Amino acid sequence: MITAVDTNILLDVFGADPKFAPASSEALRSCLREGALVASEVVWAETATVFGEGGRFRDAMDKLPATFSPMTEEAATKAAQAWRRYRAGGGRRDRIAADFLIGSHALVTADHLLTRDRGFYRRYFSGLRIIDPTA
Repeated sequence: MITAVDTNILLDVFGADPKFAPASSEALRSCLREGALVASEVVWAETATVFGEGGRFRDAMDKLPATFSPMTEEAATKAAQAWRRYRAGGGRRDRIAADFLIGSHALVTADHLLTRDRGFYRRYFSGLRIIDPTA
């Protein structure tokens, strides 16, 4: 079983968010008991920004353990299609392309996505199984 993880879950845990860290940590442990944990390059980059310089970020990802999982051409194309549907339906630019890349990567690469942003992903990525630690 492969779990793609969203940035918000990693930031909950690495930032020790008092509201979300306990549930996100437990969800990560549960997913790891079932199989592998992967992070797309978008999630990797977004999460790494909070660590600053040095190897602290890589050490943290290794301790999870989470694997870097690059985008495929199929996933990038699905992201573009979802983005186009979103904009054609009147979607504003408050949803950035990165969200669509994360969703399409999970749809193509993993069995499910661990995220707190379930409504958005369910709407634009039907068939993607969502695990929300706050549900």
